[in-house]
Amino acid sequence: MRAIRITEFGGPEVLQLVDVPEPVAQPGQLLVDVSAAGVNYADTHAVEDSYLSRTVLPLVPGGEVVGLTADGRRVVALADNGGYAEKAAVWEAMAHDVPEGVTDGQALALIVQGLTAWHLLRTSARIAEGESVVVHAAAGGTGSLAVQLAKQFGAGRVIATASSKEKRELALELGADVAVEADAEGLKERLIEANGGRKVDIVLEMTGGPVFDASLAALAPFGRLVTYGMASRQEPTPVTAAQLMGRSRAVVGFWLMHCVSRPGMYREPLAELFAMTLDGRLKPHVGGVYPLSEAGRAHTDLRARRTFGKLLLDPKL
Repeated sequence: MRAIRITEFGGPEVLQLVDVPEPVAQPGQLLVDVSAAGVNYADTHAVEDSYLSRTVLPLVPGGEVVGLTADGRRVVALADNGGYAEKAAVWEAMAHDVPEGVTDGQALALIVQGLTAWHLLRTSARIAEGESVVVHAAAGGTGSLAVQLAKQFGAGRVIATASSKEKRELALELGADVAVEADAEGLKERLIEANGGRKVDIVLEMTGGPVFDASLAALAPFGRLVTYGMASRQEPTPVTAAQLMGRSRAVVGFWLMHCVSRPGMYREPLAELFAMTLDGRLKPHVGGVYPLSEAGRAHTDLRARRTFGKLLLDPKL
């Protein structure tokens, strides 16, 4: 079968289209005929071996797939890599039937980015009615869903950041109350101004570096910054206990993998996200579909912040 494989760590250039043997499903696994695979920032980190979990070579990347099982079920599933291929073996415990009326792209947008956005707001930030929420990268896969969910969960004001006018306009269309430039220079002041001159309650942050620093500085007393990525590849300034105590602020880390094996933290939120999509309260945005052979271009575009919403690979192309 056709698959993307890496035999050395690096950037998008190490992603190579090759023919490999089909995977064999082990006991407790399903073999999925992949109709689409999702592309995430986590994949770009795995390819360069800079992710939270270590990567072993050779590797077929890809942590999420949607497609048909041998008995005709249409499922979306998290994978232990292997998703950038025509077929993938996934653990049945990580597979979820896709409701009729939900597209492949929507299902892939929800299983990682949707679940992440849900847990960022509900589990990590503990959003309360009327609180202000800053969503960085608000036109991206997670951000575009977090903007919508924040409004659904009762946020008083949703402040989006994005790197271009087009992305800020999309964030406003999705329900953000205001959208501002994402650049770290002057970011603290823009966030406070966007919140009517008040510091903000919640920040969802996945850039790292000076954006993290400015976001922390913009937090109100009892505010929470939830960090769930480092797209800039830059570490923020170290945070001391005195900095947090002195202003009653919190920094919370989040990694979706800690949710998938815990009761009530995987299937139940995902089912809620599917229901919200079916009744129109949530609109997952598919920003691009790339041929499997152009996985490297998908990674390049994602890292360069040229993309919107959820990115997909089509293994038939």
